[in-house]
Amino acid sequence: MSAMAREAAEAPEAVARCLARNAEAIAALAQRLRRRKPSVVLTCARGTSDHAAGFFKYLVEILVGIPCCSIGPSVVSIYRSRLKLKNSVCVVISQSGQSPDIVALEQAARAGGALTVALVNAEHSPAAANADICLPLCAGPEASVAATKSFIASLAAGAALAARWAGAGDLWQSVQRLPEHLSRAAVIDWPEAVDLASGAKSLYVLGRGPALPIAQETALKLKETCAIHAEAISLAEVEHGPLEILTDGFPVLAYSPEDASRPAALDALTRLRVTGATVLAVESGGLPFAMTGQPFLDPISMIQTAYRFVEATARRRGRDPDRPRHLKKVTETV
Repeated sequence: MSAMAREAAEAPEAVARCLARNAEAIAALAQRLRRRKPSVVLTCARGTSDHAAGFFKYLVEILVGIPCCSIGPSVVSIYRSRLKLKNSVCVVISQSGQSPDIVALEQAARAGGALTVALVNAEHSPAAANADICLPLCAGPEASVAATKSFIASLAAGAALAARWAGAGDLWQSVQRLPEHLSRAAVIDWPEAVDLASGAKSLYVLGRGPALPIAQETALKLKETCAIHAEAISLAEVEHGPLEILTDGFPVLAYSPEDASRPAALDALTRLRVTGATVLAVESGGLPFAMTGQPFLDPISMIQTAYRFVEATARRRGRDPDRPRHLKKVTETV
């Protein structure tokens, strides 16, 4: 068994540890955020962690109603900008907490007046040390270059914080039940998707709302473990140009949870199939997934299963999912 497969299967236990360890801290932070009433939330992350930040962004904007956006670390680390962030919150998400540009932006945000919150797996890292508040992900060591359980733990932590902040009690309770849903998701297979992707040179991965960052994460994993040119696009944006690339048999994987985007997603998927593309959708009646009872949390169970699909695709293509040719576990950018 690859380290990627083993570590992805550990995600339910990692999420349970993360939620238990941070329950009181998240409740206190949510109360502090309600008192602070920030005008904007900024996120600071790269790669897989930036996809977790994107998921958090959608939940904050939908549930709390506060704009949330990703800030490019280079505006500080390279361009030396002095940020003016009074009455804001900066959320840093990182597995290693070591990348110099991430730490530089975090420090600049704090100096500029932001409350800094770090969701990090390495709780003794520079990113953790420089935050006003640190929420450790508790995922444990990851040997595979492809981060899996730390990503899922960061999704769960972000969902827990957004639920508490918004006062969404039902969502908060559903977050607490995530480990059991993830355990079911961890044994679901998508053989049709493996067949579709294993011979692909290019592939689209589509989603909308909170499912879009899951599409982005899936596309990244297909790139780094399978060497497939996978592109993640919004189900809305695909019709603004990318649709023209589709030809007979072009592989498309789409995420379509039962949230408010579902009717529009169904229309978009119908138009995609008219092009002749081979479209597989993770949805009710499509590729199976473990339903959580909360559409905003279903993307988390979807990526749990997607990691299993990606790992199987890499092996089908004769690749070691743990050891990409040109990548390393910790990437430190400036």
